Amino acid sequence: QVQLVESGGGLVQAGGSLRLSCAASGRTFSSPDIGWFRQAPGKEREFVAAVDWSGVNTYYADSVKGRFTISRDNTKNRAYLQMNTLKPEDTAVYYCAAGVGPISAVDFRSWGQGTQVTVSS
Repeated sequence: QVQLVESGGGLVQAGGSLRLSCAASGRTFSSPDIGWFRQAPGKEREFVAAVDWSGVNTYYADSVKGRFTISRDNTKNRAYLQMNTLKPEDTAVYYCAAGVGPISAVDFRSWGQGTQVTVSS
C-alpha cells in the first residue's frame, strides 16, 4: 500500500497557474501508476490525468489537455500536476491516487486526502 499526501493547492485567479505535489511513502513508489482526480461541490469525482511508472506515458482528460501536465520524480517519491491557464470550472478538491494497469484504465487502489484548488473569475 502506498500512502499519498497532496499539497500545493490554493486560491488563484483565472488564467493563473498552480503546481500540485503528491508525496508518496510506503511500498516502492516507482512501481505504481499515478493519477490525479478532482471533485467539485455537488459533482462526482472525475479523472484528470495519469502517468505510468516510467514517467514516459501520460493520459489526460479532454477538459485539461493542453493546460495541465502530469509528471513524476521517482528519486524523490513525488508526482506533480502543473496546471496552467486555470479556469473557474477547475475549482475542486484534487486527489492523488496510485494503482496499476494500462495507462488509460488504471485500477487505482491508494488515495490521498486531497488539496483544495479555487479559481476565481
